[in-house]
Amino acid sequence: MHIPDGYLSPATTIPAFAVMVPAWGAAFHKVKKTLDKRSIPTLALCSAFSFLVMMLNVPVAGGSSAHAVGAVFIAILLGPWAATVSVSTALLIQALVFGDGGIMAFGINCLNMAVIMPFTGYFIHKIITGRSKLGSSRSLAATFIGSYFGLNAAAFAAALEFGIQPLLFKAADGTPLYCPYPLSVSIPSMMFAHGLIAGPIEGLVSAAAIAYIVKFAPQFFDQSHTLFPQESSVPFLKRYKSLFIPLAVLVAITPLGLIATGTAWGESGADELKAQLGYIPQGFAAMADRWHALLPDYALPALGEGQVGAAAGYILSAVVGILLISILILLTSKFIMKEQKGNK
Repeated sequence: MHIPDGYLSPATTIPAFAVMVPAWGAAFHKVKKTLDKRSIPTLALCSAFSFLVMMLNVPVAGGSSAHAVGAVFIAILLGPWAATVSVSTALLIQALVFGDGGIMAFGINCLNMAVIMPFTGYFIHKIITGRSKLGSSRSLAATFIGSYFGLNAAAFAAALEFGIQPLLFKAADGTPLYCPYPLSVSIPSMMFAHGLIAGPIEGLVSAAAIAYIVKFAPQFFDQSHTLFPQESSVPFLKRYKSLFIPLAVLVAITPLGLIATGTAWGESGADELKAQLGYIPQGFAAMADRWHALLPDYALPALGEGQVGAAAGYILSAVVGILLISILILLTSKFIMKEQKGNK
């Protein structure tokens, strides 16, 4: 679902970024009200969780791939505004460091996966759950349904964004400037992959994560959906042990994402597009590949190109990503808390 640079016109990506600026402002404002030193690690770990599950691509019929996002799980756990912060942070690191998603398309990727998805899924979950206890059968079913429809709402938004490009932006010879696929192609392609494959996986991952937290770390749940404080007297490692363990497992299994050899629909590079179309859209050629990521495709060339080297590269990339996300969350949180003290 990551939209790379080149598929969307600046007339699409710039307004989306303009929409996200006040959305990020509102998210930080909401999070700022409840953020303290003890809740920062939880925010960072949730962002790391989203980053890791997005690395786990699964094969889709037709040779493409798809992945979960984890945005609705974070929204249920911390609230939708915190999910906006967490998922946006993960998407930023993915785009800048690993070339997963475009720099110009960063705003629209955040709009889809860090706003549309968590808010849609959160409110569906809230409506279905009602007054049921978090972690109950009804709540877990609501988590699955909310996550499924949240992901598919984001996928549908991306399908529309892809599909309007050939209608609105054409070269003098009539060929599309950016995404070459009309709505009649983009909507079925996106919704097939996410409706039948990624959606159910998203629902299962979210429901399993909620069930795990309820059983092994109930102190992390706050039914008012705030960034809950933790007992400061509890040692840090002991306090977060229940979250570190599943994250370590996710890091270890990230090489499973290499099983999906096909490129996700809408994420093909210039060479793949040329093979499919016989040409490269002019606008796409001008916009794509402007940013050269430090570790493109989660690979470390020094480790070799074989299966072992690729797997090791994935694991090390996961560790690097988690560290960078943690640093970014920490710096942002310090800025927020400094601003809080300044306003008192």
